[in-house]
Amino acid sequence: MDFSPTALAMIGLLLAAWTVGAALLMIRAAQRSQKFEVLKRSSARLSGMLEEAPAIPMLVLADGRLEVHERLAGWLGLDSPPSFLSELDGGASAGLTTAQLEDLTQAIKVTQRTAAPFRMSIKLDGAGRSLAFRGCAADPKVAPGGAAQVWIFDFTESEGELALLREQVSRAQSDFTALVGLIEAAPIPMWFRGKDANIKLVNRAYVDAVAAQSADEVVSKQIELLESHQGKSARDYAKEAAASGETIERESPATIDWQRRLLRVSDLAVGDEGIAGYAIDIEETEQIARKFRAFRQAQRAMLDQLSVGVAQFDADQKLAFANKPFIRLFDLPFGIVSDHIPFDRFLSDSREKRRTPEVRDFPAWRRERVEWFSLNEAVEEAWPLGAGQHLRIVGQPMPDGGLVLFAEDRTEQLAESATRDTLLRTRTAMLDSLFEAIAVFAPDGSLQLWNRSFAGIWGIEPEALDGHPSADKLIEAIAPNLQKSAHADAIGKIIRSATLDRKEKGGRVELAGGRTLEFAGVPLPDGNGLLTVLDITDSQMAETALRERNQALEEADRVKASFLANMSYEFRTPLTSIGGFAELIQSGAAGPVSPQLEEYVQAILDSVNRLTDQVENVLDLSQGEAGMLPLSKKRLELLPFVTGIVREREQAISDKGLSLDLRGNAGGAIDADPRQLSRAIGHLLDNAIAATDRGGKILVDVARTKDGARIVISDNGSGMGKQELARLLDGLRVTEDGKVERRDGLGVPLARQFVEAHGGKLTLESRKGVGTTALIMLP
Repeated sequence: MDFSPTALAMIGLLLAAWTVGAALLMIRAAQRSQKFEVLKRSSARLSGMLEEAPAIPMLVLADGRLEVHERLAGWLGLDSPPSFLSELDGGASAGLTTAQLEDLTQAIKVTQRTAAPFRMSIKLDGAGRSLAFRGCAADPKVAPGGAAQVWIFDFTESEGELALLREQVSRAQSDFTALVGLIEAAPIPMWFRGKDANIKLVNRAYVDAVAAQSADEVVSKQIELLESHQGKSARDYAKEAAASGETIERESPATIDWQRRLLRVSDLAVGDEGIAGYAIDIEETEQIARKFRAFRQAQRAMLDQLSVGVAQFDADQKLAFANKPFIRLFDLPFGIVSDHIPFDRFLSDSREKRRTPEVRDFPAWRRERVEWFSLNEAVEEAWPLGAGQHLRIVGQPMPDGGLVLFAEDRTEQLAESATRDTLLRTRTAMLDSLFEAIAVFAPDGSLQLWNRSFAGIWGIEPEALDGHPSADKLIEAIAPNLQKSAHADAIGKIIRSATLDRKEKGGRVELAGGRTLEFAGVPLPDGNGLLTVLDITDSQMAETALRERNQALEEADRVKASFLANMSYEFRTPLTSIGGFAELIQSGAAGPVSPQLEEYVQAILDSVNRLTDQVENVLDLSQGEAGMLPLSKKRLELLPFVTGIVREREQAISDKGLSLDLRGNAGGAIDADPRQLSRAIGHLLDNAIAATDRGGKILVDVARTKDGARIVISDNGSGMGKQELARLLDGLRVTEDGKVERRDGLGVPLARQFVEAHGGKLTLESRKGVGTTALIMLP
């Protein structure tokens, strides 16, 4: 078939166009193949990068299906990658918990509905990971239809580091707060200066010290606490510390609370930030140091007054102090303390002066004493010296490495100890020779001392006392020997009373053998108690005999009283009858009376009167001695009463030619028995008349005193000596053979008994050739 040129041209053009198109297709195909390889390599590279990426993308579709990388299963501890959102909960040991899943589901739903992004952190307890979820609405190109795209980040390591950082930050903040609080609460002023040495920060103590209102005021006004010291201000010292980088300390005065105080100031550089400083009040420390120095001087002055020698060696074993007794004991020069001699040299010098014991190896002995410095407790030694002198040496190590040496002269004490031992032996011998049994008990009741007869008097063995038994054990040993066992408690009470109660008590017990013991507990000044025991068996027997004799005497006294009462009647009745009959005969009732009979009757009456007076005197004297003298007191005017007694003897005074001087003041009245007092005064007056020669003088003086009455009867007769006056006062006296010896009348003894029966007192004074004075004092 023939084609036209046009057709051929068209065919040629078509072939050319096809060829070109084929070429173009081939070129484009080659280009696409190249782009695919590039895209493949890029996809592989992106897939590798995604495998190593710290985040995993998760696409949550609207129906809850998931498109997620399989690495998420490893992060969540699941066996296979989840296909739905609900599969993120893998149970108790994997995946999210139910609560975490609910929170994540709720957040994803909100994002799907509102396109609002969310962030969430979840810690997986089972997998031990911490995951961060960052969600947002998915790009429609990626997943149309309201899907949510969630990026999951594993920040487990970051979480640990963050927790550590948070803990460190929290601790740092806490430490900083505590440090600030500590600085603020510090009782000492503290401050901080900048590089320019200006104050930047102060604490409350600084504010109070400078009497400012606040720390801001101190900083704003740059109020300095410290004064200039040695020509430098506080700022200068701070700059010096900043320049040197070292701590600068000094002591500086300051005025705090209107008082001058001494402060120890420290300035130290704090890196490149500035200079910190603080001040410590050492005023009290300085005062204590001054007081200590004064105390040390006073103590050393006091040590000089002791009788014990004291020396102190410092840690370098050199003499630092020695009191006067120490210097005297060791014959040291008084300036030796300032020389600070070593201890070993002191021992050597003392040896040369024979003030140390004689030893064979002195260097070894000296080294042993030098070791006292390193001991932990005191050492005591006795140093026997020449001439019989003894020293007691005590070495007391000190905490600072020094040594205090005490030296005491025991020569006199040893001599006194020997004397004391002699006295103790003498005391033991003396106690053993006593008739009484003696024992000394300590306050705790133990037996301390006893004599030889103590064990025997109680009937126990002497060996039972060798162990110094207690009072209870001693009483147990004594109890079987007592007649009544209950008396053992009484002995224990006596011992306790003497030792503990410090009271003296006594008692009496009877032993089973019939002996009677009397004992007493006496507290001693040293706190012990003394028990004395005496065997009173013989005295008890004598006491029984005396008691029986006393009963006999009482019976005799009763018989005597009955005899006196009967004799008073028996004597007076016959005499009254004789006198009555004589008066009847004299009156002529029995017939005429001749002159001779008249004379006989008158003689009988005179004898009856004299005998009646003598009987009255004897009876009164006997009753007075027996304490049975009857009194019937009345109120008497003394001067008229005495005047009546004197007038009854007026005839006798006139017959002897005597002068009478009666004196007295009216108005004095006393209570007395008229009859007995009249007889007492009459007897004294009769004795005065009888003892005064013719022409003599008798004085009767009656006076009222503050306590009663006074009657004086005085004469200037012959008087009496002491023996005659004693015989006159005795009256009747019973001799050893039972006979009655009559003395010089009964008037004076009767007068004395009458006066004493009234509660008064009769006193006689007489001188030979001068006269006699009788003084009656009545209440």
